[in-house]
Formats: sequence, structure tokens, C-alpha cells
Amino acid sequence: MGKMKCIKWSNTIVLVPYPAQGHVTPMLKLASAFLIHGFNPVLVTPDYIHSQIAPKLESKDKIRCVPIPDGLDKDAPRDFFAIEKAMENNMPAHLEKLVHQLNEDDGVVCVVVDLLASWAIEVANRCGVRAAGFWPAMFATYRLIGAIPEMVRTGLISDAGFPKQLGGARFLPDQPMLSSEELPWLIGTPAARNARFKFWTRTLDRSKSLQWLLLNSFANEYCLDDKQSQHQQLDLHQLVKTTQSQPLVLPIGPLSKLTTTKNPSFWEEDTRCLSWLDKQNTNTAIQCQKRLLCYPVAGDQFVNCGYIVNMWRIGVRLVGFGEKDVEEGLKRVMEDDEMGNRLRKLYERTMGDEANSRAGSNLTGFMDKLKMLTLGYSSDGVYDYHS
Repeated sequence: MGKMKCIKWSNTIVLVPYPAQGHVTPMLKLASAFLIHGFNPVLVTPDYIHSQIAPKLESKDKIRCVPIPDGLDKDAPRDFFAIEKAMENNMPAHLEKLVHQLNEDDGVVCVVVDLLASWAIEVANRCGVRAAGFWPAMFATYRLIGAIPEMVRTGLISDAGFPKQLGGARFLPDQPMLSSEELPWLIGTPAARNARFKFWTRTLDRSKSLQWLLLNSFANEYCLDDKQSQHQQLDLHQLVKTTQSQPLVLPIGPLSKLTTTKNPSFWEEDTRCLSWLDKQNTNTAIQCQKRLLCYPVAGDQFVNCGYIVNMWRIGVRLVGFGEKDVEEGLKRVMEDDEMGNRLRKLYERTMGDEANSRAGSNLTGFMDKLKMLTLGYSSDGVYDYHS
């Protein structure tokens, strides 16, 4: 009899989040999901992030966290531009060395890259490892960023990212109106705005080489419930095509329902209000941001606010942040009796059994595809994605 050939399965997945709380947390959730399905997740973060999260991870999670230097002084501020400089100039060489080492040991099947850390896409390409993108926020914001070339072509913005038309505009179908000053890169001085715009155009250019984009959100965000979704559904892949994006977009969120990994906070939790909340009667205090008060300042907050207030109608936008403004906002959300019904519908759309099944199916399909590419076949012979 001939000898049976043993096929080695490369099961290491390297995950590279943008170094901020709202990016590291969902990437940890994704790492936990990979772990459950037999992969070996390796989370790569700068030293200063690693020191804050690694001690707080539970031993049962078995997620390997690896720090790399960012090249910044220990006490230097980590603002957007300092982080960008570190990501572009200092961190790539360290990640490339790590990927080569992991490839020699167990083999790296994929590098999952937060799109705000797009520098890691080029590292994966140089190492000859396939890359998948990860978007931790709403698909609506990704679509808006992806529509930059079209906005320039149609004259909505200049080729430096500055609005050429004042006032409100609907930059994409099925999105709420935005002021021309509310685009995600319009933060700070003119020089800062231009630099942020270049950051996003560079991200778009790099993302063209991605095969997949894992989306930490649910399909058809612009619909309140499944019934409305069935009547108004836009083809997800058509949306991707119109926004100049190349990867296959897979909604896999919210990831909080697919895993049980504890969220390690960068800050100490303040629990002083809990004893007061426990003494309050039901519906006399707003807990867990169920009805939302929005006061957008910058970035994707304006898009989020537009959906919360105008699309889903589960909150109100404050006109200011003084005591009277907040008091008036609280009064408005508590007096809207139908808001509770809309919240329940949205909860079912995002966290219900059907939503979890769709998200889980997309994530399983992605992982099955990786196994097929590594071993030459899939676990069940079939993989399907749900938009």
C-alpha cells in the first residue's frame, strides 16, 4: 500500500486593527470567532496598546497578542497624525518580520486588516499572504468613503476633498442628508482636512487588492425592519460596484452576538453611577443608550447621527451640549411612544435569530473559503454568502 500523504493546514490568521478602542474591541471579537472555528488568531498591536489589553484578556480566550514597536517616544501623544506616521514609517518592517516568522512556523492563511490600518495590506502583499479587509463601523460610512472618486468627478468636492457646494446634500442613494461640512475627513484646519482626505484616498487605493471585506454591521442598514428590507432591498454587490470598491463585502455583524469575549477597556471602568441606577424605577432612567441623544462632532459621527435620527428614528440630535439642551433632548426621546416600537424592530433586525444566522453564515462561508484555499476543498463542498 502507498503511504498516506499528510496535508498540513495553515491555520494562523494575523489580525491588524487600527490602534484605538473602537477598532481593537471588534477585532478581538473577530479573533474569538476565528478561534472557535479552529483557527489560530494572532492580534498585532503597538506596544502601548498591547500593555493595556493583554493583561485583561481571559486565559480561556487563547488569543495570542503580539506587540510591535510604533517608533514613537513613550510619552508622545498618540493623535491621528502621530499614529499615521507610525503606521506608515515604523510599523510595517516589524509586521513583515512577524508574518515571515509565523509563515515559517505554522503558515499564515490570511491577514485581516482594519481598513484604517491599510499599510498592513501592502505588508501582506509583500509576504505573499492573502489579505481580507475589516470595517468596524457602519457600511454607510464605508460607502461614503468609497464614493470619493464619484464626488470628485461630479464636482461635489474638489480633488483635495473640499466641498464645492454649500448646504445639505444626499451624497448616496438611501442615505440621510448631510451638510457639506459633515464629510468624515473634514476635521480641523484646512491642512489637516487635506491630510485626512489623502489618508482616505490612499486607503481606497490599497483596498483594491483585497479579496474580501468583513463588515461589522448588518445588511440593509437603511431599513428599519425585515419587511421594509424586502420591499426596498438594494443589491449589496451593486452598492459596492457603484462605490468603486473591489472586495466582496460580507456583513458579519454585530460581532457581539457571535462571541463571548470580554471587552478589555483601555480605561478604568467608573461604576459610581450603578448603585444610583439600581434604585430607579423602570423607564425613569435611560440605561445602555437604548434611546439615543446625538451630538456629532467629527468623523463618521454625522453619518451615524443621520441614521439614528432620520432613518431609524430611535433618537434625537441635540442642538447644543448645555444642561438645558440635554434636558430638552431627554424629554423628547422619552415622550415619543412609538420610539420604543422602532427600537424593538431594529433590535430584531440586528440581534434577532435571523440576523445572527445571516451573519454567522457569512463568517462561516469566509472561513470555509480559507480552508478550501489552504487544503484544496471546503468542509461541506458548498459556501454561500448572504447580503
